[in-house]
Amino acid sequence: MNIYTTDRIRNVVLLGHSGCGKTSLVEAMAYLAKMTTRMGKVADGNTISDYDKEEISRHFSINTSVVPIIWGDAKINILDTPGLFDFVGEVEEAAAVADAAIIVVSGKNGIEVGTKKAWEICEKYKLPRMIFVTNMDNDNASYRQVVQDLQDKYGKCIAPFHLPVRENKEFVGYVNVLQQRAKRWDSHGGIEKMEIPDYSAKNLEICRTALMEAVAETSEDFLDRYFNGEEFSEDEIRQALRQNVASGDIVPVMMGSNTLARGVYTLTADIIKYLPSPEKRTCSGINAKTNEIFNADYDFSKPKSAYVWKTIADPFIGKYSLIKINSGVLKTDDVLYNHHKDTEEKIGKLYVLCGSKPEETKELHAGDIGALAKLSSVSTTDSLSTQKNPILYIRTSISVPYTYQRYRVKKKGDEDKAAQALQRLMSEDLTLKVENDAQNSQTLLYGIGDQHLEIAAAKLLNRFKVEIELKKPKIAFRETILKKSDVEYKYKKQTGGHGQYGHVKMTFEPSGDLESPYIFEQSVVGGSVPKNYFPAVEKGLQEAVMRGPLASYPVVGVKAVLYDGSYHTVDSSEMAFKVAAVQAFKKGFMEAEPVLLEPYASLTVLAPDKYTGDIMGDLNKRRARILSMSPDNDGRQKILADIPYMELFGYNTSLRSITGGSGTYSYTFARYEQAPPEVQEKEVAARASGSGEDA
Repeated sequence: MNIYTTDRIRNVVLLGHSGCGKTSLVEAMAYLAKMTTRMGKVADGNTISDYDKEEISRHFSINTSVVPIIWGDAKINILDTPGLFDFVGEVEEAAAVADAAIIVVSGKNGIEVGTKKAWEICEKYKLPRMIFVTNMDNDNASYRQVVQDLQDKYGKCIAPFHLPVRENKEFVGYVNVLQQRAKRWDSHGGIEKMEIPDYSAKNLEICRTALMEAVAETSEDFLDRYFNGEEFSEDEIRQALRQNVASGDIVPVMMGSNTLARGVYTLTADIIKYLPSPEKRTCSGINAKTNEIFNADYDFSKPKSAYVWKTIADPFIGKYSLIKINSGVLKTDDVLYNHHKDTEEKIGKLYVLCGSKPEETKELHAGDIGALAKLSSVSTTDSLSTQKNPILYIRTSISVPYTYQRYRVKKKGDEDKAAQALQRLMSEDLTLKVENDAQNSQTLLYGIGDQHLEIAAAKLLNRFKVEIELKKPKIAFRETILKKSDVEYKYKKQTGGHGQYGHVKMTFEPSGDLESPYIFEQSVVGGSVPKNYFPAVEKGLQEAVMRGPLASYPVVGVKAVLYDGSYHTVDSSEMAFKVAAVQAFKKGFMEAEPVLLEPYASLTVLAPDKYTGDIMGDLNKRRARILSMSPDNDGRQKILADIPYMELFGYNTSLRSITGGSGTYSYTFARYEQAPPEVQEKEVAARASGSGEDA
């Protein structure tokens, strides 16, 4: 791979709804750049960026891929991201290191939920952007409608650069709105001039007005001239576009057909022309030695530093740490320092990844994206620099996973193998998380959605030959009592030699503290139970509260008082009093109106206002209590509710179904509350029959 200086680099992330054509756009770009002799197809499983087995078999992107497009003397690092919402972590990682974005919109489907989410991501990371409307060879595609909808949604910053030209329902050319000229593609893929069709005149005027309005909005002088009816020269327009597209104040809209590779040449050329190189962007970290701000700003002359934005841990292609050079020039055999782990590593060879294929390079300049192989101590979001100038960059904020299922390894003895394989998957995907729930004897796998978890299980099988089973998680119920009981228990056992004798009289009542399993007090008078047996009684309580008498769940909120009993000078022992306490607890607990407590979560739902009624209806079915509703500034409602944890299972799928994927939710543990009688009866019966273990 040739070496590219900062000014000749563009880092562009492709964003958009699933199926809008991001991966096929990469194929068209690579074909026009003569990287390939024919364009691959997602359906055929032979594209550059979808190389993972799961991506090939499922026909959609799961991981972000890097494809460097060499265009003239420049390199465009295309970051092809998944459109499915379950893989938002991949999108967030890529957006954090991109310098600009292309939002891909299907001309047939128009603005979708994924389009709006793509725009929000660009706003979050302050990315200048272009919009590329695909599928223009489809009869049902409407470029005019897409532009109109974009302007209605995002205002006068939307600037259409082109118009489609059709003949006999075939997509044959385009009108350049700026130049007001029409061009046709010839049979060799080139272009030739043509007359602007009569039917395009009206749309050209509309788009030209929209473009001029976008340009006029960029300065007071232009705005005054525009309202005074003055025309801008082509040079003035181009200069304003270069400046304001790079700043994000103007968003060009272009169009084409990925499968025919039409309109893609112009898009690629305009990426170089209008989108900023890293040297036009800012980037800063903290010097760990001095605590001073280090303005890296992709300056090749400053001390070398890099940020690890993604990890690939594939047993077939090896481990690669994908980096963006934030300052300096990285060269083969450089030594880099990881302040997070306090380790130094010789990086060896430098690579540029093209999909799954690594290509060696001698050096990487500031702003470029590359890969380092087999760095044992480096993780995603780590910062790399020199020990003399240890720089730390802000770690990318990755979405929190809220969907979870319990998993069980199918083949006995594969538990350690599964744990190691999951660790490798989690090093790749920061939205996967494993949690050991010892109290309920289950291991939980967290992800963004059910499909995310399903694909993680498939990766374990295909990559690491470990099969796991995903099941509905057990709920962490608790047991407590509502009334007071007064019981005694005498443990007496006589065998040859010393016998066993322990006798306790105890009361059990609610402690009022559901955070603690129990409170133990003693009020024994007269020495009926010697003090040296008090610890044994408490040990019995400690053991008993671990599995309650009602349904074998942990006990909370019980106050136990030892007030009397008796002992035997020869046969009494700590073991005897411990057993007596355990049995007294079981008896006293069941006589004090035992109940099940279920965990409740504080749920926050954010969704477009029009779905509020359906969301509320679904939450009511799930026994949720709506606490408040408040609108935000973007036509959405924020709903706060308390909801039982057992009703959260499947909520991700339900909310997406109701809102078409536009609704999001989050939750935190709130408290324990008494379970309704029907829930308690069902759970107690299930535990008694043994089916509760696998429910």
